[in-house]
Amino acid sequence: MGVISETIKEMQGYKLHVVQTEKFKTNTIVWKMKAPLTKDQVTQRALLPHVLQASTAGFPTTAKLRSYLDDLYGANMFVDVSKKGEYQVISLSIEVANEKFLSDSTPLLAKAMELLSEMIRNPLADNGSFDSETVDKEKRTLKQRIQSVYDDKMRYSSFRLIQEMCAGEPYALPVNGELEAVDKITATSLYEYYQKAFAEDELDLYVIGDVSPEQVATTASTLFQFAERTPKESNSLNGANREEKTIKEKQDVKQGKLNIGYRTNIKYGDRDYYALQLFNGIYGGFSHSKLFLNVREKNSLAYYVASRLESHKGLMMVMSGVEFENFDLAVKIIKEQMEAMKSGDFTEEEIDQTKAVIENQLLETLDTARGMVELLYHNVVSKVEVSLDDWLKGMQETTKDEVVAVANKVNLDTIYFLTGMEAAE
Repeated sequence: MGVISETIKEMQGYKLHVVQTEKFKTNTIVWKMKAPLTKDQVTQRALLPHVLQASTAGFPTTAKLRSYLDDLYGANMFVDVSKKGEYQVISLSIEVANEKFLSDSTPLLAKAMELLSEMIRNPLADNGSFDSETVDKEKRTLKQRIQSVYDDKMRYSSFRLIQEMCAGEPYALPVNGELEAVDKITATSLYEYYQKAFAEDELDLYVIGDVSPEQVATTASTLFQFAERTPKESNSLNGANREEKTIKEKQDVKQGKLNIGYRTNIKYGDRDYYALQLFNGIYGGFSHSKLFLNVREKNSLAYYVASRLESHKGLMMVMSGVEFENFDLAVKIIKEQMEAMKSGDFTEEEIDQTKAVIENQLLETLDTARGMVELLYHNVVSKVEVSLDDWLKGMQETTKDEVVAVANKVNLDTIYFLTGMEAAE
């Protein structure tokens, strides 16, 4: 199943990845930059892409930039900041119509790549400082983004679990940075950081669509040139296997949020990563999983319950919404389901069903160009080349014994419960 063929080329200071596919009527360009998560730069990194996409030297206002995107047959632009293991990744994307399908011969791909280059190499700046009005506006928006996590109790409890579980590890830092650090950022200090990031980050450019890899490389080589660098590694600290701890936090909430963090001791690219995916799928990843059936359906204990993996950090998180008084029972049943996994108390049928669902999910991800980029980018973060064929084959060949072996590597680290004020101890 040769799903994706990726052409990777070493360019000046970055890598170019081209996926030639006839699947889409658009071309997608994604610029990714990765650096270790650190307390002193996490907030600046969260702010930077939003300032870059607000305006450029050639398009000094957001309105002018947006109007130019409209001229490119309504091209779309997105920015994003994410955590991948102990790294913070900035993404800038432009999606543009493929000129092959238009009667007009405007070289849209080249123009979109020029625009991306303008955003990252020619921002609206003067005398070593970004435009202060733009920076102030984006600082206000960043504060709202940070604040919104506190207002959404599902997101808040996931964030608090990680904070408690990974205390002292870079992974505990919030992806959008820290509220108290936002005010300290100035238009000048952010510009200094911008120069540092483009000099030190690991840089990757993805172009996906019905394109010629040679042509893309020629265009990219004139538009994007950076100093050569050796990307910084994160000093990945993994918490030792300690005694499990329980944290209860009281707030004015109507429904309890029970989040449990496990260390899987397995990362993307490890041999038993496929078995870990299956393990998570059978345990809590899907609506046919043990957690869903036992915690929610059989015992009506949870409004929602699911588990998900953080593949580059080796964590699994269980998230659920339960009534305050059901805390002990919910924890007991979640632990029982884990014991069932460790003792192999699941059927071949459950394995096959889970393999099918994971394969489906994977193929669905490939239905979007940005999904493709996310899948391929795992290889950059993990420094392990896993092709999608390997992925599907590795998963299909995984046996029950391998899933049980993985289950026995997983250990419970932290139980976090967000409970109500009136819930008696």
